[in-house]
Amino acid sequence: MLNLRLNKLINEGILKSYEKDVIRINKMIMDKSGQGNDYIGWADWPTNYDKEELERIKKDAQYVRDHFDILVVCGIGGSYLGARSALDALKGLRSDDKLEIIFMGQTFSPNYVAQVMNYLKGKKFAINVISKSGTTTETSISFRLLKELLESQVGKEEARKAIFATTDKEKGALKTLCNIEGYATYVLPNDIGGRYSVFTAVGTFPLACAGINVDDLLKGAIKSREDAQSSSLKDNQCYQYAVMRDYMYRHNKLVEMYVTYEPQMSQISEWLKQLFGESEGKEHKGLYPSSATFSTDLHSLGQFIQDGTPLLFETIINVLEPEQDILIPHDKDDLDGLNYLEGKNLAFVNQKAFEGTLKAHEDGGVPCNVIYLDKLDAYNLGYLFYFFMRACAMSAYLLDINPFNQPGVEIYKKNMFHLLGKKGY
Repeated sequence: MLNLRLNKLINEGILKSYEKDVIRINKMIMDKSGQGNDYIGWADWPTNYDKEELERIKKDAQYVRDHFDILVVCGIGGSYLGARSALDALKGLRSDDKLEIIFMGQTFSPNYVAQVMNYLKGKKFAINVISKSGTTTETSISFRLLKELLESQVGKEEARKAIFATTDKEKGALKTLCNIEGYATYVLPNDIGGRYSVFTAVGTFPLACAGINVDDLLKGAIKSREDAQSSSLKDNQCYQYAVMRDYMYRHNKLVEMYVTYEPQMSQISEWLKQLFGESEGKEHKGLYPSSATFSTDLHSLGQFIQDGTPLLFETIINVLEPEQDILIPHDKDDLDGLNYLEGKNLAFVNQKAFEGTLKAHEDGGVPCNVIYLDKLDAYNLGYLFYFFMRACAMSAYLLDINPFNQPGVEIYKKNMFHLLGKKGY
């Protein structure tokens, strides 16, 4: 389960000063009356998700596991970050699962795309293309290439059985193609944006294909939603975290650095950077979300964090019980001087690195929050995902901005389309 330890600058008086705003905004989230309310379907999704679709997802995922060696997940932004972060966190970076999962559609890089395409030649692969419109440029280019390769290797009929699309229920280019070709489809709901979509088919299909228990993921989200319903700051850790972020922002701590001590959690930080950066970075407001993986990054960023410009605070996700561990052996010569650690496990060392770093940074004036997780499994990850999504909505509304749009993203696209010569731009 999750426990939050706020930085020492946040006291009971500060929390109390936010009570009226939290009560008001919680009501807005509950009755869907705030800015962008047409995109707040995620708030209740863990309890009212499409049960029939989830059963179909699990059945189709088993088909993929039984018939293919690789699943290529083709999407960008929220259409892949949630699944990728969960996959790394729960399966590790050196997974030996029989189904390999590769991500495409998130970059224009000719090197990356060519390398993946070359790797797939002659292999048995399926495709999960994710796009509400079917016209997202990065994703559409990659899907066109993947579809062509798949059909050239197995023929059009067999390719139909190997393509699974997550898209709009009724309209859009991808939905039209699915209707024509007969691809299996899952729904990306109209009232849920990409960065809030990890509990929909966007996340559950690829995760089910990876053998992850998506029922447990949703159970964790249900519990997290239940705990976040209260407008009492004393009892609501989710809103305490949101209030802390707002207080930091208004007191010139303008960068939030998400910190983990597990490399397999680095993609969770990437998901968080999109969630908060795209939700809050508007009207020249918002914290800048950054990330680091310790202890690795202590050997590159540690000096700045400790003694540099005092512009950041840290939010550390600390997993107390690792899935695997390893003992430090005895060495008869002890030339490295490490025999004082013999017989101890790396989890012990990693935890002491966390404790030592936390004390150093706090003594150096860096505010540090800690989110403790008992362990990293599907249930706890579901809880964590929903915790951050709900906190993000509260935090953005405290800034008086719409958490669910992204008007700035469209500007680069218009410029790019003009330079590419797309009609109408």
